[in-house]
Amino acid sequence: IFLYTCFTKAEGRKKVSFFKQNVAIDLGTSTILVGVENKGVIIKAPSMVAVKNGTNKVLAVGDEARRMLGRTPGDVSIVRPIQNGVISSYTTTKRMLEYYLDRAIRNPLKRLSKPDVIICIPSKTTGVEKRAVEKTARDAGAGRIFLVEEPLAAAVGAGIDISRPSGNLIVDVGGGTTDIAVISYEGIVSSRSVK
Repeated sequence: IFLYTCFTKAEGRKKVSFFKQNVAIDLGTSTILVGVENKGVIIKAPSMVAVKNGTNKVLAVGDEARRMLGRTPGDVSIVRPIQNGVISSYTTTKRMLEYYLDRAIRNPLKRLSKPDVIICIPSKTTGVEKRAVEKTARDAGAGRIFLVEEPLAAAVGAGIDISRPSGNLIVDVGGGTTDIAVISYEGIVSSRSVK
């Protein structure tokens, strides 16, 4: 995912800052992946949050929330804040992102400045859904936010040179959506997202 930001596009895509911590997040319906530059994927956890009913109080996130599944009192719910690849609960997603950003950036010097964050989104995400992801990440403590379509990130992660003018068919199967895309010359030629 980080390699993708090195490519420059016609829109003049900004490059990720080397003076801050660079973080990549894949907000999946069933699993969230968090990667840190030069360390790789450091967090792989279920996209679950334990919330006290009637309040916005978060009791547990990720693996801790999954362990509570089926073992909680009536006033505690286990929720999945990401549904079909998009945010279904702003507050819960914001708390989940805050939690994972804190876990990803342990260096106190790096915490002085807000991290640059790359977030994977389904290829057919609407403008409203993109703004919701950006707002949630910004409120969770991210600095600059870069949104990357999941098929592009999957292609780069698989080692495909997406800068060449040759077609590559990518199928990214996720828990909530499956993205199918034809990629050529650093962009998506045609795509479809199936829930």
